[in-house]
Amino acid sequence: MGARKRLMAEKLKAAKQQTAIAKLNDVPTSPRKMRLVADIIRGVEVNRALDILKFSKKHASIDLAKVLRSAIANWEAKNPENVKELDNGNVIVKTIMVDEGRTLKRIRPCPQGRAGRIRKRSNHITVILDVKPSAVKEA
Repeated sequence: MGARKRLMAEKLKAAKQQTAIAKLNDVPTSPRKMRLVADIIRGVEVNRALDILKFSKKHASIDLAKVLRSAIANWEAKNPENVKELDNGNVIVKTIMVDEGRTLKRIRPCPQGRAGRIRKRSNHITVILDVKPSAVKEA
């Protein structure tokens, strides 16, 4: 029984070795605007995703590129012997999640002495990189 658990743990460790995660919390952009940019690079090879973000006109692409570069650095730190995988184009953006962060509530004067509410939204970005499934089978 113990040998089987060790084998499963080794398989899980090998699978986690191929992935890298990066998070950025409390980005002062609304989640809806960030998701528009995140949808463009989901499932794309990382170097191509960086190029897409570099030439995007959306302001959210700046923060998203920052997280993606961090995830690439994390992947390189976990896989120092497989750095050529990045150049070959085998590392992709497997998952990218944009979750809602805290909302700052502010008051603004409105007509007839009323107070209008302003919601300054923020978000949390999580990027997970992985190797293409075809590249794993070849290795």
